[in-house]
Amino acid sequence: MVNRLASRCPPINIPSKRARRSAIGAAGIPVILLLGVLGSHPGIPHDSGVAGCRALSGAHQVAATEYPKIRVEFARSRWPDLRTAGTAYVDLATAILHARNTDGYETVWFYQRLSAACAKHGRALNI
Repeated sequence: MVNRLASRCPPINIPSKRARRSAIGAAGIPVILLLGVLGSHPGIPHDSGVAGCRALSGAHQVAATEYPKIRVEFARSRWPDLRTAGTAYVDLATAILHARNTDGYETVWFYQRLSAACAKHGRALNI
């Protein structure tokens, strides 16, 4: 009885691994493109203050010669909190290149304020 039912059904064609992977890959391309389009904001221009956050959040230590450039980036920011916190932090970092007779708390406070402003505008600082 089973053989008779099986003979009436058309054979099942199972696609090869290569065909399945190609189909999955082809289905994933529109998803990736959609995420790329939704992730970018073409109408919003990049803010120079966020560029300053990016410069300070790198894995490398910023050289003292770069501080004036980073300060200009913060000074041109369209967001007042980022502009104020960024310029104040860079000014402090420039003033105390060789800190003496300090516990460093003032620098930490300025850095926390800048970190909060950077996170608010989309670029978190990493210590």
